[in-house]
Amino acid sequence: MKILIINSGSSSIKYQLMALPENQVICSGMIDRIGLATSNVTYKTDDYSVEELVSIPTHKIGLQKVAQFLLNEENGVIKSTNEIEIVGHRVVHGGSNFTKTVQIDEAVKAKIKQIFSLAPLHNPANLEGINVAEEIFNTAAQIAVFDTAFHQTIPVVAYKYAIPNKLLTENKIRMYGFHGTSHKYVSERAIEYLRANNANHDKIISIHLGNGCSMTAIKDGKSVDHSFGFSPTNGLIMGTRCGDIDQSIIFYMQNTLGYSLEDINTILQKQSGMLGLTGFSDLRDIEAAAEKGDENCQLALDMNAYRIKKYIGTYTAVLNGLDAIIFTAGIGENSSYIRKLVCENMNFFGIDLDGDKNTMRSKLVREINTENSKTKILVIPTDEEFEIANQAYHLVMDK
Repeated sequence: MKILIINSGSSSIKYQLMALPENQVICSGMIDRIGLATSNVTYKTDDYSVEELVSIPTHKIGLQKVAQFLLNEENGVIKSTNEIEIVGHRVVHGGSNFTKTVQIDEAVKAKIKQIFSLAPLHNPANLEGINVAEEIFNTAAQIAVFDTAFHQTIPVVAYKYAIPNKLLTENKIRMYGFHGTSHKYVSERAIEYLRANNANHDKIISIHLGNGCSMTAIKDGKSVDHSFGFSPTNGLIMGTRCGDIDQSIIFYMQNTLGYSLEDINTILQKQSGMLGLTGFSDLRDIEAAAEKGDENCQLALDMNAYRIKKYIGTYTAVLNGLDAIIFTAGIGENSSYIRKLVCENMNFFGIDLDGDKNTMRSKLVREINTENSKTKILVIPTDEEFEIANQAYHLVMDK
């Protein structure tokens, strides 16, 4: 069975065409920097690959580009869109409506749209991917996998806010948690790896670092706390999102500085984070500028790592110990410098980074800690697409 996985992020589209249950990747690719002057577009099969720098102003145009690759007469992998039986979609926020994987219909799309305000950078892009996929792959079952689902095991003491009870019971205002597809995948790979190497694996912190960033405390394979909350805005410093902020700043910006609520939302969601600190939203640009002596960029990198350290300390207390930390996603997997900054001066937590191992690259699970490190430091490439494909496949086949 051929399953197309569409992972529409806030500024990127990852895609894979897979055959299940063989777990074969037929083709894969990515479009990043959507909305910027130029986007990097990739398409890869076993015997062919291409990379282009083109303008991709919207997610819709990006998905149309993906379809062109798949159907290309010379290097495409399908002759007709009818060959694809399932399209699996990553959807960031399920709110209180969705706690598990579902097949998409008009009612599901309407509910996804209702909660745009909870994930304004993601859910609109996710729904756009669904709508375009329905047009192009109109005979396929469209399946939604929600990032919030993995965090359903978080206890009430962690997910409930100290606000009037009715705001939870009547309005469902609570911590939901996100990037669950990624955290679930890498934590399961970590547990497999640690168990195979006779290492402790009960208490793990997963650190997902990309344009969006989050951390999860995982005990016995289950999510017990998470850095995102009601929406994917708080917690760590991100590409354009501020992360944790004193809520009184919002009232000050409105009442004293005269910003409208819409302006404040735009600032905190799209103009803050690393972009607000440096003028760049892509970490590769920030690291390059810092290396050339840009003080704002260096400070932003230090702030980014400092925030991650704070959460490691918090979650170690929540877990009452620490067996391993995981770095994953675009930045977590590829930025040895961020990993170095995070792991510096963390001896109290048993975290001891091996500098040489840290700079090595691999597509496999790898340890980058010293032999004497009490806590394992793992770099695990995330594979949200495989996790989405697996869940979508079983939903359809188990009916």
